[in-house]
Amino acid sequence: MARFLEVSLDGLIYIILAILLGPAILLAFVGFMLRKNNKKTAKIFFILAVVYAIVSLGICGSMMLS
Repeated sequence: MARFLEVSLDGLIYIILAILLGPAILLAFVGFMLRKNNKKTAKIFFILAVVYAIVSLGICGSMMLS
């Protein structure tokens, strides 16, 4: 009975990390796919990926620590 009452936060941590880093990885992947044809567009996607990663880790990271 006590085993059913245990709470594991592993899944919650994985979901939070997916929300933090998932869109940045997706934007970087799109940037790599567009790099051959449109270098300027690929550069914009890389910049968006870095900005999203910095903002998400800064805001969500500070919320996780408090």
